[in-house]
Amino acid sequence: MLNIYLARHGQDEDNFNSILNGHRNSPLTELGQAQAQTLAAHIKEQGLSFEKIYASPLRRAHQTAQIVAAALDYPEPTVEPDLIERDFGVMTGKKISEIETLHPDEIFHSNGVTYFLSAEGSETLPEALERAKGFLAKLRAAHPEGGNILLVTHGDFSKMMFAAFYDLPWKEALQSFHFGNSELILLAPGLNPDEAHIFKVEQFNK
Repeated sequence: MLNIYLARHGQDEDNFNSILNGHRNSPLTELGQAQAQTLAAHIKEQGLSFEKIYASPLRRAHQTAQIVAAALDYPEPTVEPDLIERDFGVMTGKKISEIETLHPDEIFHSNGVTYFLSAEGSETLPEALERAKGFLAKLRAAHPEGGNILLVTHGDFSKMMFAAFYDLPWKEALQSFHFGNSELILLAPGLNPDEAHIFKVEQFNK
């Protein structure tokens, strides 16, 4: 049985400045680094161990994974391109406050977050869901014996991994929970999706 632990990266500079980051590659803030350390401490407290740690190639997630891996005395995380955040296209670098002005007919509100559904050059949420399904199949093939793995990734893509694992529509996944910086959720066979959260942080960033 494969148990997938999903962690979102710590706060990065774009989060702090309320900017839509997408594929932008800004580093963690001091708070973000502290959040990654707290995540590692919580993992220790829970007695969790992992067969492998995978990370998005973007700096904010990779740096978070490195901090966690070092604190847990694990090898360097494996960079996995499929864990990258969705491309925000022309919305990349825009202020979060501009979403409703620039895309008033293509937005969705859920759990304190305003999502834009499509924009020129962006990966749509349905497309991100298909990417998550493909990656989930790859993980299951790579870990036929099961066990625990940790994925350090991003807000939107984590929601699509949740949707892929539990076979949910993308919109339902967005409505299911808020996923703050350095939070941890568990995707496991037989687990009620409502019980997925392992570690919560009351912080609302895109």
